[in-house]
Amino acid sequence: MTGTARGFIQTVAGPIAPEALGPTLMHEHLLCDVTPPALAAQGGAEVPITLENSWEIRHHWCRHLGNNRLTDIGLAVDELARLKGAGGAALVEVTTEGIKPDPAGLRRISELSEITVVAGCGYYVEDYLPEDLAARSVDALAKTMIDGLTRGLMGSDVQAGIIGEIGCSNPLTDLERKILQAAAFAQRETGASITIHPGRRPEAPAQALQVVRESGGDPARCILGHIDRTIFDDETLFRLADTGCVIEYDFFGIESAHYPFQDIDLPNDGGRLAALGRLIARGHLAQIVISQDICTKTRLSRFGGHGYGYIFEHVIPMMRRRGFGETEIEAIVVATPRRLLTLQ
Repeated sequence: MTGTARGFIQTVAGPIAPEALGPTLMHEHLLCDVTPPALAAQGGAEVPITLENSWEIRHHWCRHLGNNRLTDIGLAVDELARLKGAGGAALVEVTTEGIKPDPAGLRRISELSEITVVAGCGYYVEDYLPEDLAARSVDALAKTMIDGLTRGLMGSDVQAGIIGEIGCSNPLTDLERKILQAAAFAQRETGASITIHPGRRPEAPAQALQVVRESGGDPARCILGHIDRTIFDDETLFRLADTGCVIEYDFFGIESAHYPFQDIDLPNDGGRLAALGRLIARGHLAQIVISQDICTKTRLSRFGGHGYGYIFEHVIPMMRRRGFGETEIEAIVVATPRRLLTLQ
């Protein structure tokens, strides 16, 4: 099939009716390689994960070659059994060009696990991209995304169902600005939502959103990810929510304050839920999605991590204990994902 299935959700196995989408994680990786370029350039053997070193690798998750590579289809299928068993039904796989997407592999995983998978299209941050990409025009970049949504990703017949994650640095590079502009154009052409990996400064999500808006994109169909490592005060958070965009807290399961990329203190899951509660109290319930952003081996259950089922096994019960109602939970994990993934 080619073209976009307007009014439907495009999965790696084909379009489905919106009502068929169950509880959904909106920002995950099943097959990817996000090894930092400097670490990859060093070469050498991958570091085996053992009981003796698993804490060290989990804490410094980008220092050990191999931890940032998820390439095993069978392992992914096994891991998704935890998600299915805990009540999860779907996830959005946002591995884009630069971090080694595998569309055919995603289809196989979805078939074997019986988990609905929606694939992303687009480009990661410039540090991970080939140098010659900088010479491409906005139109050329947009065409690649549109082709991914309407024909298939990377020459396959596996179609994307969302744009992104679109990678942004801080400050935004010229290429990343062009990619955001291209994403907005692709959104207008296909009706897909955009999910954005913003730069690591409090002002970065709003800056990325502004580029999309100036390029004709729809803020209400733009998801700003990684807010739990980016915005730490209510004034900035509420100002972003007032744009109408979707706020994504996607580090659930990372319970350490340590963050390897900058000197900040990450919130724990209780802190994340407290922020969601404040957004809901202010009227932003329909603008919230959550996820775990699993992209390292040490977050998989086989290697001692929490696994893909964590939100449904632990976070949702915590939400109930903290006073979240069933209508609120349903909105966050079903209704809002369903709206965002339905092609318009």
